[in-house]
Parts: sequence; C-alpha cells; structure tokens
Amino acid sequence: MSAPSWKRRLYIDRPAALTALATELASAHLLAIDAEFSQVYVRGPDDPAHRLALLQLAIDNDASVSYVVDALRLADLSPLQAVLENPAILKLFHGIGSDARVLATRGLVAHHTLDLEAVSRSIFGQRESGLQAMLLRACGTRLDKSLQRADWSRRPLTPAMVAYAARDAEMTLVLYEWLRATYAWAVALHETPADEPPPAVAPWIAPYLDGARPRPAVYAVADAGIADDLAAQERDLREALHAVAHPTQRARVMRLITDLELAALATDLEPYLTASASEERAGAARGAGRLHAKGSAALLQPLLEDPVQDVRQAARLALESLASAPALRPARPLRPHTTGAVRWTSDSPHPAGAPASDGWQAALRASFGIPNAGDDPPADT
Repeated sequence: MSAPSWKRRLYIDRPAALTALATELASAHLLAIDAEFSQVYVRGPDDPAHRLALLQLAIDNDASVSYVVDALRLADLSPLQAVLENPAILKLFHGIGSDARVLATRGLVAHHTLDLEAVSRSIFGQRESGLQAMLLRACGTRLDKSLQRADWSRRPLTPAMVAYAARDAEMTLVLYEWLRATYAWAVALHETPADEPPPAVAPWIAPYLDGARPRPAVYAVADAGIADDLAAQERDLREALHAVAHPTQRARVMRLITDLELAALATDLEPYLTASASEERAGAARGAGRLHAKGSAALLQPLLEDPVQDVRQAARLALESLASAPALRPARPLRPHTTGAVRWTSDSPHPAGAPASDGWQAALRASFGIPNAGDDPPADT
C-alpha cells in the first residue's frame, strides 16, 4: 500500500469559510482529526495548560483536499459542533486523550470515535503504536516530524507549517484504511459508537477507566467505605472486568486488581492471558506475577514467544517472580498511609495527653510525642 498525496490543503481562518467547511464535512462518512496546541504561560489555577491552535481535518474524498482550521484566529468554532456530534460520521484520532480534552475547551465533543493508537497497541504493543512507526509498517512512508516542536501560536504560519499540520490528519485516514483491511478484528474492538453507554462499574472505579490515575487505589476504596471489605473490592472489580467493552479499559481494571493485591482474582485474569489484544495479555501476565499466581505458570510459558515485546517482557518478569515467590497468598486490606511531612495547625484537635489550657505549643509537642515541661520523664527500662 502506498500513501496518496493530497491535492490541496485549505487554510481556514475566516468565519464564512468555516461555515462552508462544516457544510462540506456534513456529507462525509469518515473524518480524521488531529490538533496542534500552544502553551499557555499566564493562566488561572483552573485554566488549561494548553489551548487549541490548529485543528486539522481529512475526509474520505479521494485525497482531493484536507483542511487546517486556525483555532486562534477563529473565536467561534461552533459550526463544527454538529459535524463532530453526528453519529453517522466516524471520527478517527491517533491518540484521542489530549486532543479530546483540548477540543472540549472549545465546546467540541466528538461522538462515534476510533482511536487508531489504541488499535495499533492491541496489535503490536505500546512501543510500536506511534503514527510514524505504523505508517512505516503500513505503507513504507516515513513521516516528517521536523516541526514537531514548532511554536503553533506564531502567525502567520508558513506554508511548510500548514502542510506539516495537515499531514498528520491525512495519514491518520491512510492508516485507518490499512488497519480496516488488515486487522478488522482490532478496529472492531476499539470503535466507540455514539450511543455506547458508559461501563456499568462501581463509582470508585470509573475515574480510572479514562486513563487518569487520580490517586492510589487504596484511597479510592477508603473513600468508598470498603477499605476493610475485601469481598466488596473483589466483587466490584470482577464485575468491572466483564462490564468494560474495550481492551484499554480492561487493562486498567487489571492494574487496579494488582495494585490492591486482590489475590483471589488471580484466576479471573487467566482467560486474558490468551486474549487477542496485547494489552490484555500483558496486563494479565503482570497481574499473575504480582499476585503470585503459581497456577498461571503454564499459561505464562507460551507468552515468552509472543510476537509483542510488551507481552514477552511481562511474561518473563511474572515467571521470574513466581519462581522466587511463595505460593499464592491471601489478599489483605490495604490502607492509605501518610508519607512526607506531618501537617498540624493550631486549629487541629488537641491530641490525647495534651491539655488544651497549655496552649498550642503543648498540643504540637504532644502530637510528635515530645514531653512537655513538668511531665514525668519516661521510666527507666
């Protein structure tokens, strides 16, 4: 397969041109989307660190034209809202996370999406899922990344910058066609229809499914009131394993299981050691090692010859861990622990043994176990 050359690249920086573009896009079936950001150096505490500078779009029009929308010169991008929300148009991204977050700051939310980076990761692993590596594999095209760190807030943009920006969206469309023809099973695993409901998981699990790791899992179960209830943790995560629809999310559930050391769920991970998606095989292998699931050793052995390096490495480490670890150990409640400096203020409750009448100094000394003046010295031992 060879990558086509787009005949024209249109630079959109006027409202009338944006409205005309929205009309053109409305008849598309596929819409490849990429974005370039600029750093925000002066901002409020709740403002995003980046703002949308350019929005690049390519559609299934036989490579006749692609578009570069100047998001800095266009204050109102609302004409594109209906296009991005149209469930009949499949929106293609390569690494949807950061693009989706920055688009949302301009009121643009894509429905019916496919992240080609996630598709590539399921097939070839994390190390081979970049756009440049995938295009080289798909059509022998070496993607020019010379302007990767360009200042996208500068104006006017040079013709080279416009062409460079458009190229990522164009190549995302090319990559999709190759993946659909060659690895349809992986494309089907990751396509997210517009009407797909969110996974039916426990509320404390949901924040971890979108890729964020807001805090260690022990704090989440503590806030959910199940820090001492291993049965509840196991039930919630077992249900989540079956409720999530996409391999990336399932791998994140496996990560929670291993972080919480829920050894009783080790056997629930075993079926995923033979899953089609590489992140599921790797996640299950890591879980088997960390949970000391000696019964999984026979299933781990074939993964040493897995075509994906991430999986081979996870299996090797798991087998090494099983060879030196004790038998499968029972899970134990994990509790949040405090690290770093201890904070105390004069408004904090007085610790036991610190008379309030002695003032905040006595209370502070008592909180650190320091005897106050007049206290009896500790008995000799």
